[in-house]
Amino acid sequence: MFQIESLLSGRLFLRPQLVGDRLFFLSNLSGHISLYAMDYGGSVPEPLLPANIALQNPHLIDGYSFRVMPKIGKILVMVDKDGDENYQPMLIPIEGGFPEPAFNNFFANCRVHLGECDPETNFIYLGAESRREQLITSYQGNLETNTLVKLGESAWGASPDGISSDHNLVILVDGYSIGDTVLYLWTKEHSEMRLLYGIPFENRSQGQSIELNAISSIHFNPSQTGLIFVTALFSDALGLGALDFANPSTIRPVTISGIRHRGNGEMVALRHTIANRYTVEYNIDGCSWLYEGEYDEDKAEMVLQHMICGDNWLSNGVLEAVEYDKAGDRLHWPFPPLPHRPKYTRSKEQNARPFCAIPANVSWEFQRSCSPQAKMLRLLLTMVLASPLDYICQPRL
Repeated sequence: MFQIESLLSGRLFLRPQLVGDRLFFLSNLSGHISLYAMDYGGSVPEPLLPANIALQNPHLIDGYSFRVMPKIGKILVMVDKDGDENYQPMLIPIEGGFPEPAFNNFFANCRVHLGECDPETNFIYLGAESRREQLITSYQGNLETNTLVKLGESAWGASPDGISSDHNLVILVDGYSIGDTVLYLWTKEHSEMRLLYGIPFENRSQGQSIELNAISSIHFNPSQTGLIFVTALFSDALGLGALDFANPSTIRPVTISGIRHRGNGEMVALRHTIANRYTVEYNIDGCSWLYEGEYDEDKAEMVLQHMICGDNWLSNGVLEAVEYDKAGDRLHWPFPPLPHRPKYTRSKEQNARPFCAIPANVSWEFQRSCSPQAKMLRLLLTMVLASPLDYICQPRL
């Protein structure tokens, strides 16, 4: 019989980032959300921040809560002051420590959101909301050189969402209402944002009807000559669209093959992994489905090859986040309790105690081999609720 106390004492394990042989994640093990690290394969979670610092719930913050930058031996953490939600980019050693302001406290008078980060080049992208005027300014930062480059500013967002592989081109997005977005292109050569797609608010006539495009999850295509993104232009349930820089006024629909789910729902996100490979996430009847596929930009076709989440073990739940580890060519993600609980191996001492195997949060890893047909799925970490103590158990796969 399950005890209600066990169900109410579940711990959160959020936003895992796997770097080498270390797993970094957010958890409320101490009673409030903080940053932790543990060894790949299992160990005691180690707190990386002082006990008096609480981080925001990652579901309530725009952008990332933290990113690990191994080449400079630092972790970039978004910290506010006693819950005032004026997030500041702070740096701590990768082993943990006291946060120090990044970029010489340049953003002291702003509320900052952390966008995409490249751990190989140490480039990061930030959106800074002014606390003195209605203005949002986007920056490209280099943590190695401690420098900032202004990308653009706008009262409507100017949010970086789409970065070229060499970081010389950046897509900035203005959003006026749900689904009403305009794209701008920033280039290192011209150092300014230029209109790419859509009609800016100041150029619209009174009563003008605007088609809602709901463009999001923007990525440069493999040849860097255009974009691929999620859009509502061709389906209310959202789908994929492609834009060519040679003809940016026209968006082509991207056909998708290999879908295995059934039911009602919509596309949630598109994420780039490596080369011409992407993950496509859906929410179908309230449950997450995640695929990995190859994109053919000439044919404007996405072929889904691997169904990573949505069936068998990983079904009837909602993805908390998805991370791609480029060095190991592997995906990892946390997943909520499973309806079909795995069998756990326990020591004799654990078997002698009352045990309640209810996963509180599960972190999984997906890795491809050289063969497109071969894949590997393993459990990185399972935290289970037990009575009277919590245990870390290794499932038998």
